[in-house]
Amino acid sequence: MNEENQETLKHVIDGASILTVIGTLVEFLPAVSAVLSIVWVAIRIYETETVKKLTNRKKDDDAKQEQEST
Repeated sequence: MNEENQETLKHVIDGASILTVIGTLVEFLPAVSAVLSIVWVAIRIYETETVKKLTNRKKDDDAKQEQEST
């Protein structure tokens, strides 16, 4: 195999490697974004007024705000 063919083969293998990496990331990233979305929604629900009342955090938050305003 001459030097020109070796360089061509190297480029083909590099291209295949890059496509493999991209394919792996495409399969992996949706799972990560799904987990982050679930965490974000859980935080948003936890911070709603209804959940604050159910966990007795509303009274604590109101007391802190009153102390800060005086």
